[in-house]
Amino acid sequence: MNKIIEVKNVNNERVSDIHFDMLEGSLTTIIGPSGAGKSSLLMLLNRLEDPDRGEILFKGKKLDEFPINKLRRNIGMVFQQAHLFNGTIEDNLKFGPLLEKKWNEKMGIQLLEKVQLPRDFLTKDVENLSGGEEQRVAFARTLANNPEVLLLDEVTSALDMRTVDWMEELLHTLVNEEGKTILMITHDLKQAKRLGSYTLFMNEGKIEEQGETKKLFQWPKSDALKHFLEG
Repeated sequence: MNKIIEVKNVNNERVSDIHFDMLEGSLTTIIGPSGAGKSSLLMLLNRLEDPDRGEILFKGKKLDEFPINKLRRNIGMVFQQAHLFNGTIEDNLKFGPLLEKKWNEKMGIQLLEKVQLPRDFLTKDVENLSGGEEQRVAFARTLANNPEVLLLDEVTSALDMRTVDWMEELLHTLVNEEGKTILMITHDLKQAKRLGSYTLFMNEGKIEEQGETKKLFQWPKSDALKHFLEG
């Protein structure tokens, strides 16, 4: 597999000395205590923040060499809170594709099917959605841009178990059948172990340990990770 993202010696006020690579079609999980810099790392990859030192490459090209809108279509981000726009679900789904003049109602129906919402939800106002439905729409809105990389920040933490099961199934499909690359923060260690092929452990703004998920959980090297897993 080819490297799709390379992070080299990245530093800013929240993270320091960050090094790691992501391979195409992989699912990498990020674990670590609150305040470890996990969300800040995701924001760097989406250019919601920029590094003070170091560089981040997407497909061999520096992030700041991409037009920002193009970059965010290729590297999509889904937050813990849905942050939907006012209006209908269709208004939310078509926002990105309309910028490329690629939207049609058929796309909206396909996106709703992907996140297991009825097609008549297209005209539903977002004010009338449950929390789980909001998260599904937020996910569909990101998928509407057909990103190559998905950055997920605690997207299942506020969901009921049924919705969590659906989300995990969708992530497997996106990686194994559609070849998406996913970087996912999760506080659920069992989930990180279930989903990740590679895992980063962040602590005090640094990646303290990284490696194949099963090995990292089974044979932690640092005292910090041992204490965190026992936690």
